[in-house]
Amino acid sequence: MAAKSDYYDILGVSKGASQQEIKAAYRKQALEWHPDRHKDDKESAEKRFKEINEAYQVLSDAEKRKAYDQFGHAAFSPGGMPGGFGQAGRPFTQTGRQGPFTYTYTTSGGPYAGFDFGDPFEIFSQFFGGGSPFRGAQRKPRYSITIDFMEAINGVEKEVEIDGKKRKIKIPAGIYEGSRINFNDFILSVNIRPHKIFERDGADIFVRLAIPFSLAALGGEIEVPTIDGDVKIRIKKGTRSGTMIRLRGKGAPRLRGRGKGDQYVRVLVAVPQKLTREQRKIIEKMKKRDL
Repeated sequence: MAAKSDYYDILGVSKGASQQEIKAAYRKQALEWHPDRHKDDKESAEKRFKEINEAYQVLSDAEKRKAYDQFGHAAFSPGGMPGGFGQAGRPFTQTGRQGPFTYTYTTSGGPYAGFDFGDPFEIFSQFFGGGSPFRGAQRKPRYSITIDFMEAINGVEKEVEIDGKKRKIKIPAGIYEGSRINFNDFILSVNIRPHKIFERDGADIFVRLAIPFSLAALGGEIEVPTIDGDVKIRIKKGTRSGTMIRLRGKGAPRLRGRGKGDQYVRVLVAVPQKLTREQRKIIEKMKKRDL
């Protein structure tokens, strides 16, 4: 998963913005990115719309905003902030209304953790009164679950407890951060823990690969991690730091559609911290030639 965007950047406001400025920015962004206004690319619009809702939910609440300013996104992840919103293992359920949204925060100390920001399509009835001009929203209990990065890639079956009853649910391969699964009697939001190596944007995977200076200069082969295991790639001689290499079909399964995305490897050339006398002489010669 790619790193989350800054909430202030999502709404297009500064960190010192007033609540009135945040609300105005949110209203503008939410109207612009409502998925029913982007039927040609509804999936991207839904993703953007969810980010806007999430940013407003945090920045419109003084306590949550303070936690975010201090700890960033970690404040709302399991174990992310000491004694704060993201602390794992403590059963807690809270429902209510904040700004233009109803929200539910549920954690049982087990698989449930994190915020479910309610139904964002209620924005229009809250802002303008009456029903949404786009569609009505079916009200169901909402929960959220946090799964590992590779569980999201490969799909997973989880046992959860709903209203005191244990149930098995299937999460499809390729599920992405913020996806909502609509079951018969409840809605489940999916949050994904970040991976130590991989980052993700949709079906594409990104990884940084540090290579020695000698390999960058002379070229050769090196192994690079992918979600399916290590593979060998060819480094061209004279490769510069920051070069991006594309591995077709090595990304995540496409949630809607066939095949997989791609993996992008960003090559970072490691500069040696210590040189032998011979190495220093060679670099000095190279320096003179460059001059």
